[in-house]
Parts: sequence; structure tokens; C-alpha cells
Amino acid sequence: MGLVGNEGVFGINVVLGSVTTPHEAIVQLPGDGVRASSDALRLEFRRGGQLQDLLLRYTQAFIVQIAQTAACNREHPLGGRLARWLLMSYDRATGGELELTHEFMAFMLGARRAGVTEAAGRLQDAGLIRYRRGRVAVLDRRGLEAASCECYPIVKTEFDRLLDGDGQAP
Repeated sequence: MGLVGNEGVFGINVVLGSVTTPHEAIVQLPGDGVRASSDALRLEFRRGGQLQDLLLRYTQAFIVQIAQTAACNREHPLGGRLARWLLMSYDRATGGELELTHEFMAFMLGARRAGVTEAAGRLQDAGLIRYRRGRVAVLDRRGLEAASCECYPIVKTEFDRLLDGDGQAP
């Protein structure tokens, strides 16, 4: 699974030469998006220039995210994975709280709902998050980063290295 937010694009396969994908996009959080026709995106990409450069750098960062997530989901305990996923979601959110149910978090992490409930409870007991009725607030970002496995800083560093906040080359 990969998370796409205001820094990225779903459907990068279009500029990589494919017109279909077996993947599904699930909207996780409210926000705005922009839709472009695949023909227009492909044409602009082929011209080279800033859009091509940006999409190639984003693709590299996204590949790192997907690969790291796969390794993380296999190797790390649920609490660290949940902290990583919350941080990644929070980084891509437009508001202060995340609207997420335990059931959805379990689905995204490939875990049982009961396990997510326990892990989220531990994060809340530690004062790192507040969870109420499908809403998650990050109370202590530094503490949540410390509770996360080492996968979060690997992915964040790669995104920061390749993309900055305004989508320009660093």
C-alpha cells in the first residue's frame, strides 16, 4: 500500500507507459484533488521539463515508500507500524485531526481490528494521540515519531530529499 496526498499523484502508471492498473484508490481523508486526462498528462510528460522532472522524482520517492511499507508490514510490531502510518497520514492531511476508524486502520495495516484497538490505546495512554469516535489527533508528534519503527524516517527523508513543500527540486 502506498499513501498519496497533496505531494503526489495516483495513476503514475500513465506516464510510465500503461493505461490501466490493477490497483484501487481509496480516499482516506477529506481534501481536494485535481483530475487530469491521461492523454494530457502523458503529452505534457513527454515534453520533458519541470513536470517530467517532478513526476520522476515523486515516482522514486513513492517506490521507496511502497518497498519500505512492504518490509515494515512483515517485520515490525503493530504499535510501531500504526505510529508510522498515522504519521504518514498526518503528513498528507489538510487538517488537524484524522477521521479514521479502527476498522479502517486495521484494513490499511493488514491487522486485526482488536490489535489496532490495543495499539491505539497504548499510544493514547502514552499521551501521543487522542482517539475519540473515529477521530485521531496527534498530541505529541516527537513522541509518536519515537514510537514509530525506523521505517517512517526512511520514507520521510526520501520524500524530503526528492520533493520539497512546493514541488520544486531541492
